[in-house]
Amino acid sequence: MSRNVLITGGNRGIGLAIAEHFKAIGDNVIVTYRSGNPPSNFESVIMDVTSTESVESGFSEIEEKYGAIEVLIANAGITRDGLVLRMSDADFEDVFQANLMGSFRVARRASKAMLKLKRGSMIFIGSIVGSIGAAGQVNYAASKAGLIGMTKSLAKELGSRGITANVVAPGFVETDMTATLDQNRRDEIAAAVPLRRFSSGAEIASVVGFLASDGARYITGAVLPVDGGLGMGS
Repeated sequence: MSRNVLITGGNRGIGLAIAEHFKAIGDNVIVTYRSGNPPSNFESVIMDVTSTESVESGFSEIEEKYGAIEVLIANAGITRDGLVLRMSDADFEDVFQANLMGSFRVARRASKAMLKLKRGSMIFIGSIVGSIGAAGQVNYAASKAGLIGMTKSLAKELGSRGITANVVAPGFVETDMTATLDQNRRDEIAAAVPLRRFSSGAEIASVVGFLASDGARYITGAVLPVDGGLGMGS
C-alpha cells in the first residue's frame, strides 16, 4: 500500500533524489522547502525546521490533507564552513539549529502519529564527517555526530512501538554544491575515496529506500555509510 513519506529539504540535491525514489515505488511523497520553488511534480509544504511553529504548522497541514506520516526522512540542513579561529558563534549555532535541532523537531512531531500507528520509519541524513571529522567543518561535523547519538536514543525509546530510526551517512555526492568544485579539487577528493568517484544522489536514495522497506524492519539504531569506503574503520 502507498505510504505517506515526508522528506525535509526535498526540493533539490539528495533530498530530491530521495523523493524521486519513493515516488517511483508508488508512495505518496510530500517534500518540504524553506525557500525557492518546490518541485512541480511533488506535493509540497513550506517548513522551516529551525522553527517549532513552522514544523507544527507544516505537519498539521500535511495530516489534514493526507493523514499520518509513516516514513520521515530528515534531510534538511545547511553548512557554514570556515576555520575554527574565524568561526563565529552564529555560524556554529545556525548549523546546529538546522541540522540537529531541526531533525529533532521533525522527529518529535512525527513520533506523535507513529506512536498511535505503532509503526514508522525515521531516517536521518547524516554525513561521513560526523564520524571522521573535516577541517573547516567543526560545526557541521559536530551537528552530524550529534545526529548519531540522537538517532540511537530514538531507536531505543521508540522501538517497542514498532518505530525504527537510522542514519544514512553519505560521503561526497554529485550535487549542485559539489558541481562548483574545480576539476583539480574533484580529482583530489576522488583520489581519497577507495572507489575513486563521488556517489550519485540515486545511490543514496536507494539505501534510504531500503531502510524504509519491510526488508529492513529489524534494522534500527544503525549508521549506514554510503561513502565509497572513505570512512572505513571509523
